[in-house]
Amino acid sequence: MKALFIASLLFLAVFAQAQTFTSYHETDTVGGQVALVNDVVLSVYVDADDHAWFGTQEGISMYDGNAWTNFTDEDGLIFNTVKAIMIDGEGNLWAGTDLGISKMNDDVWSEYTTDDGLEDNKINCINEDSSGLIWFGHADGASSWNGSEFTNYTMDDGLPFGGVSAIEEDASGRIWMGTGLGGCFILADGTFTELNEDNDLLSNSVRAIAIDGNTKWIATNIGISVFNGSDIHIADHDSLITLPEPHEINPVEDVKVDSQGRVWTAVYVDYLVSVGGVSVLLGDEWFEYGEEEIVDEVIVEEGLAGPVVRELAITSDDKVWVATSTGVTLISDVPTSIESQSDPFDSAQDGSQVKIYPNPASNWVTITGMTTYGMLFDINGRK
Repeated sequence: MKALFIASLLFLAVFAQAQTFTSYHETDTVGGQVALVNDVVLSVYVDADDHAWFGTQEGISMYDGNAWTNFTDEDGLIFNTVKAIMIDGEGNLWAGTDLGISKMNDDVWSEYTTDDGLEDNKINCINEDSSGLIWFGHADGASSWNGSEFTNYTMDDGLPFGGVSAIEEDASGRIWMGTGLGGCFILADGTFTELNEDNDLLSNSVRAIAIDGNTKWIATNIGISVFNGSDIHIADHDSLITLPEPHEINPVEDVKVDSQGRVWTAVYVDYLVSVGGVSVLLGDEWFEYGEEEIVDEVIVEEGLAGPVVRELAITSDDKVWVATSTGVTLISDVPTSIESQSDPFDSAQDGSQVKIYPNPASNWVTITGMTTYGMLFDINGRK
């Protein structure tokens, strides 16, 4: 091990408190009720009552904090593979599938497809704007529903080929559409403007969008680009979690901002092996959460239910639900700040003593005395 690594340990960043990971799987039961209807979770949404809704490969699961409720095509769902899910302001459940849209109101199910004026049945995302319009991103563009009819936006209206993968509304009421091949298209007064690689967007392959006040966080297949209230590029983040070679590129599946202003991202790459995780921006540093470690059927290190992270949702008290292809995880007791200890050898700072030896080192290093904090990070944010 090089002396440079030892030097980097002279700056310690530690979490103010430990995080708690609670995972659920289709094999789990809560109060005698099966938890997830299926472990392959494609979408997650938290409603106004902090109930968590999960769209899975075999139906919908809802967790209210005490009990689980499951819905499938036997209950009226149009198709069991649910790629997008949302609860609107009136409490209606919307589920997007490859065969169209399902809506549940007071246990009554309705279906919407191309037969009803929807442009394309393959739904990628669902959102509601401040006026109550329900927006759907799909394989052929986007559609909005006003309660009685659809308005469709396609290539004929200026959208690129490849469909719409994300839809968000900004503080000015403009609708941002993330596309698979053309960057972001911003709809205002019936006219589209483009935000793409020519405007310093990292990539035109947009996976998700988060808007925090006037700041836009655009998640792409190679990282996140940040734009200000004037839609001017101000930053890029292309290294959110540490990936082994040759997986240095960070494809971001989702991005969310909690009430504390912390930015959460889900990163997943599938090249030869499946590698992924969740990271949170605390100050100027990204801190990552990986998969739980199990040895002989015993969890030896807490973490996410799996590496194939799909989507994130945040509760009113800033807990984070993580949807993966092997179950779901709730991250709680999230730190609100980072404590920094610039001199780890100064035992007077907190009553404990940290020793790192030998220094310099060539092949190995010993670290002792981490009893107070328990977690050590280098200057690059690696645990």
